[in-house]
Amino acid sequence: MSVSVSILGSTGSIGVSALRAIRSQGDEFRVYGLSCNRNTELLGEQIEEFHPAVVAVASNDGSHECCEKLRRRFPRVEFFDGADGVLELARRDVDIVLSAIVGAAGLRPTLEAVPYTRRIALANKETLVMAGGLFMDKIREHGVELIPVDSEHSAIFSLIENLDFSDVERIILTASGGSLRDRNAEDLVGVTPGEALNHPTWSMGSKITIDSATLMNKGLEVIEAHHLFGAPYDAIDVLIHPESVIHSMVETIDGSLYALLGVPDMALPILNALSYPERRRNPFGRLRLEDLGGLHFRTPDARRYPALALCYGAGRAGGTTPAALNGANETAVALFLEHKIGFTDIVRLVEEALALHRPVEEPDIDDIFQADAWAREAVQTILRG
Repeated sequence: MSVSVSILGSTGSIGVSALRAIRSQGDEFRVYGLSCNRNTELLGEQIEEFHPAVVAVASNDGSHECCEKLRRRFPRVEFFDGADGVLELARRDVDIVLSAIVGAAGLRPTLEAVPYTRRIALANKETLVMAGGLFMDKIREHGVELIPVDSEHSAIFSLIENLDFSDVERIILTASGGSLRDRNAEDLVGVTPGEALNHPTWSMGSKITIDSATLMNKGLEVIEAHHLFGAPYDAIDVLIHPESVIHSMVETIDGSLYALLGVPDMALPILNALSYPERRRNPFGRLRLEDLGGLHFRTPDARRYPALALCYGAGRAGGTTPAALNGANETAVALFLEHKIGFTDIVRLVEEALALHRPVEEPDIDDIFQADAWAREAVQTILRG
């Protein structure tokens, strides 16, 4: 019997890769539900191919009208619209929920899905960044499997599976360094969105591509790794690895380094999360070491990548501080993409917002969303002077 899957965020880069992974496996997986924000044209193509039972369109900007058009086109599909519609989809019983909605918008649907599935395949890192303690408690309460989808955390998950975790001394997250990795800090003033979006290795959405350029994405992944694996922040390091074929490493107490290598294709960690504990043959290519020519690593320059220290500090502070960090960053990145601020203003605005934040030490979910909303407004207020 095929495994049922709902994909929250099916039209984003992770969702598209997930459907590519599912397509490669024939009838092994059955798409039960799909959700998107506003890309209803691509969503219609996905419905045509994968025949889901339930579909949700999140955007309040014309989503009802779009849903009506899709309803007429696909009368056998159950449609929901708006943010509440995505929550309704998340509450449907299914074997696996792939959480792939970008940003803070993915937190509530992911939390909502936990009691209704046996496995969360987690690509939405903000769930753990903003509400790591609450989310992990809920995962344990309901006995749900949590399998990471980020290539770095998927690699660590695979590496430590056959190790005694008490023997693990250090987790090393690798980072491509982003589109601007060969520029000095002084050369970043005047960088345009087009330049920052030109990632040399990965094909990702615009927000995560900018986060890769500032290294904010890797800092958020540090917080994510802390919650996923229970590792202290002092035991999580970041190395820039331009080739992007070592997806992360683990160092044990005897000094041995374990690394997971593979082609830079998100369909691989997605398929591993869907098929765990099995490994599936797939058509996504093989890494040929003889063609690489070399592997390179360097420590991130603190002046070039100030976002990394901000994330470590927010993670250690805990409470609502990571949620404020994330909300401020999402707002600043959006402003940059709209040509309203410069590239170097992104991290500056986040840092200034965090300096004003009054954290709640043991937050509930309302405190977390309040901190998120406060940080977004704080960035706008700082920008207005």
